[in-house]
Amino acid sequence: MNVTRGFTGRPRVHHPGLPPGQYDAGDDWPVLSAEVTPDLAPADWTFRIDGLVAEPRSWDWDEAHALPPSVYEGDIHCVTSWSKFGVRFGGVSLDAFWDEVRPDASATHVVAYSHSGYTTNLPLADLTGGRAWIAWEYDGEPLAAEHGGPARLLVPHLYFWKSAKWIAGLRLLDHDEPGFWEQNGYHARGNPWEEQRYSGD
Repeated sequence: MNVTRGFTGRPRVHHPGLPPGQYDAGDDWPVLSAEVTPDLAPADWTFRIDGLVAEPRSWDWDEAHALPPSVYEGDIHCVTSWSKFGVRFGGVSLDAFWDEVRPDASATHVVAYSHSGYTTNLPLADLTGGRAWIAWEYDGEPLAAEHGGPARLLVPHLYFWKSAKWIAGLRLLDHDEPGFWEQNGYHARGNPWEEQRYSGD
């Protein structure tokens, strides 16, 4: 049996949609955070996109909810080896936000930052084309605070540390700028199917 470096203790069960080194968490949704869960009410939540865009702007809760709604139905995968199948998140596709700010042609990367101070870096290409969301519902209910509510970034095709909880904004850059976990040895991109857990994987 192959054991992924640093993550042990759960039996690996074969599932056709299971990336290497992962196990099916079933009904469980483990809570893992790099910081204390903030006390953030929807009325106090804001989201901003700036950096290399034509029109930097911010949205409050009502303004974000006025954008066309979108749903993600599929799977999510955490670097700590659990995966969940058939999840359903509701929110707004990031494409709706991009339409309003118009990223510059020179923009290649994004730093996502949270109301808690957490940061993570992503290639801009991973956040366009219907691949990423601002999500505030899970399974038809408001997203719980411990899972990133009132709203989180959702990038389900990458390991879940890239889906920043309590999302506050995105800053577009013309270079890659490591975030919290990336500065502490995690992979710059985090593709579960290539098992990109650590720098050098």
